[in-house]
Amino acid sequence: MGDTGPVTMQAAIRHGGDLGRARASFPLAPEPWIDLSTGINPHSYPHSPIPASAFARLPEPSALNRLKEIAAAAFGARSAAHIVAAPGTQMLMPLLAELALQRGAKRAAVLTPAYAEHARTARMAGVDVAEVSTFSDLSDFDYAVVINPNNPDGRVMTRDELMFLAAKMSRKVGLLVIDEAFIETGYGESLADATEIDGLIVLRSFGKFYGMAGLRLGFAVAHPEIATRLEQRLGPWAVSGPALHVATEALADNGWRDAMRLRLRTDVARLDAMLTSAGLTVVGGTSLFRLVHDARAAALFAQLANRGILVRIFDERPNDMRFGLPGTEAEWGRLEAALSEL
Repeated sequence: MGDTGPVTMQAAIRHGGDLGRARASFPLAPEPWIDLSTGINPHSYPHSPIPASAFARLPEPSALNRLKEIAAAAFGARSAAHIVAAPGTQMLMPLLAELALQRGAKRAAVLTPAYAEHARTARMAGVDVAEVSTFSDLSDFDYAVVINPNNPDGRVMTRDELMFLAAKMSRKVGLLVIDEAFIETGYGESLADATEIDGLIVLRSFGKFYGMAGLRLGFAVAHPEIATRLEQRLGPWAVSGPALHVATEALADNGWRDAMRLRLRTDVARLDAMLTSAGLTVVGGTSLFRLVHDARAAALFAQLANRGILVRIFDERPNDMRFGLPGTEAEWGRLEAALSEL
């Protein structure tokens, strides 16, 4: 991996949320579609009106600095110097792979099953990536990625396990990336407070828990030297004015966050009951999504889609389906009716 040579382009992976493709595939499905394929909170943060200046002017550095201070407090990071704000964590993934190469990484691994973009973007950067299913095997690599809690099965690694791995990676100048996209749900324990460890990088999503994926905002929490290098790669104005306005409010609103965690726990218990009543086996998840394992997954996906309900299936795991949360009583009713007909 030292000399990566020409990078082979890889086709983008199909993910949830593609309603246009769903409509083309199931043209007779009733409208409106219910999109349960993404694991995004259906209850968006109720932010104040976005001022016109947020659209008309370039974002002020002082506004970014303020967001970083609030994000550090919200995540438990040591200081704003540990925070990197980006237009979604997706944009950070290839930069992290490049950083691993610069640090001399020879072997890289992603703990699977996992969000597939980590492996794809690393390969695009020229990294040879293994996909391993045993946590202890990650110690053999120089660059490791762990999603905690995991997407799609909700697997949680303990703080002690992750800290042990982080220390080992740091000693050999490796890189450990912990993707905490769903940590806000209360599953698992964040390591954002431990990023004084060189080589430990924590990714935090904004759009999933706050229900605003279209805003395109995510964060890396890292040692200040690494944070500075990532910010230099992102360049100026990486975060839009509207995103700065909304996230500065939302990340400071501890009351909304705590109440939402309780609401999501109630909602996901309701979803579990519906899925179980339909004869489906729930094998994991978080309070934003549930993973179902069933040999009929492809057929069930089509049956639901014909009723205007989009769930997530996986080419590499044909017996798995992931269900997100309905957002309204009408959507809950349609899902219950569709499940009763399976």
